[in-house]
Amino acid sequence: MKVAFATLGCRVNQYESEAMAEKFIREGYDVVDFDQASDVYVINTCTVTNMGDKKSRQIVGRARRLNAEAIIAVVGCYSQIAPTEVGEIEGVDVVLGTRNKGEIVYWVHKSRDEGKKQIQVAPVLKNNQFEDLNIEEYQDKTRAFLKIQDGCNSFCSYCLIPYARGAVCSKEPAKVIEEVKKLASHNFKEIILSGIHTASYGVDLEEKVTLVDLLEMIEEIDGIERVRIGSIDPTFFTEDVVKRITKLKKLCPHYHLSLQSGCDETLKRMNRKYTSEDYENIVNILRNNIEDVSITTDVIVGFPGENDEEFEKTYDFLKKIKLSKMHVFKYSPRKGTKAATMENQVDGIKKEERSKLLIALNKKNEKEFIEKNIDREMDVLFEQEVSTQPGHYEGYTSNYMRVIASFDCNSVIGKILKVSLVSAEEDYAVGKIIT
Repeated sequence: MKVAFATLGCRVNQYESEAMAEKFIREGYDVVDFDQASDVYVINTCTVTNMGDKKSRQIVGRARRLNAEAIIAVVGCYSQIAPTEVGEIEGVDVVLGTRNKGEIVYWVHKSRDEGKKQIQVAPVLKNNQFEDLNIEEYQDKTRAFLKIQDGCNSFCSYCLIPYARGAVCSKEPAKVIEEVKKLASHNFKEIILSGIHTASYGVDLEEKVTLVDLLEMIEEIDGIERVRIGSIDPTFFTEDVVKRITKLKKLCPHYHLSLQSGCDETLKRMNRKYTSEDYENIVNILRNNIEDVSITTDVIVGFPGENDEEFEKTYDFLKKIKLSKMHVFKYSPRKGTKAATMENQVDGIKKEERSKLLIALNKKNEKEFIEKNIDREMDVLFEQEVSTQPGHYEGYTSNYMRVIASFDCNSVIGKILKVSLVSAEEDYAVGKIIT
């Protein structure tokens, strides 16, 4: 029997897809690429934007065309938010939410055995029970995602995630440490701590433990050389937190601090818990205390009520603080959120114009950041061969700068090597491996 996975969205979904794949492997399944004929197709969905929902529906159609007799399971955030809608998509056999993905094999087999559609989605808004989806055998051998937290209590006005993922819940620290040790035994060099709202790690645990406490525990584990934090709320970085993390040698100097807007009026409508001044102060604290720090972010353009003046504030703010990379998103109304019913929705043409301006700014800032590091020697964890450049391999520095270097064999993959950075391209540095 064969199973194929399509994963949309965040790193948490990537982790959960690998955990689900392992459950199928234990039942004797072979995991194949999604474009191959398979007995089971699992679509792990994202519902952050309307486009995510649309892509999920398109992928269901593709799976059905590949094998009309296959069992198709749609799981995750889209299923959690709209289980009936997902269940009505032609060809869908199994619908699971965000807190019962561990039961995937059972419901797939039940659907096949009974010849009936299985929809198993329970309310999660007040659910603060962490679902352990441990991974025993890892398919990749370079970087590993480790889910330590789920859920969100923030309720930003544009976001459905608290409704899709439920309340904040955290993995027990002892279990995290055990999994990190397993990763080290599998020769991983880098782990990425991931969650829906990672900064909230530990707030729900009886044992008083914070994300910084957890990082300090991981620091003591032999074998792991790099620890990276996924996207994190900027308010996490208090002066005390920064003081503690500067003592951690394994923690990568790269932080993805979601901004969303550089205009205070827009941030207030978004129900974000900081101002642009707060954000800038945090950026400065990190830059003043952590060598080679790289700060990346997400920005939403075209949020309801964002007029030209508000966008200009965002543009000027981002031009001033010069982050190393920005991911730009056009606001997408989500039914069930406060923002979807706000007045002064921004038209698509205006969103596109603003998006292009910030993307152009990002390209400029990103190349300038890379240029600052040219003629330096830096450690690079090589991950894969560049598909368009045979004999060239790409990887990342600890501050998440993409580097491409040539080598005569693929033995560099999974290794951290010293590299001389010789030139800057638009979004990567050209390196020369020092032997």
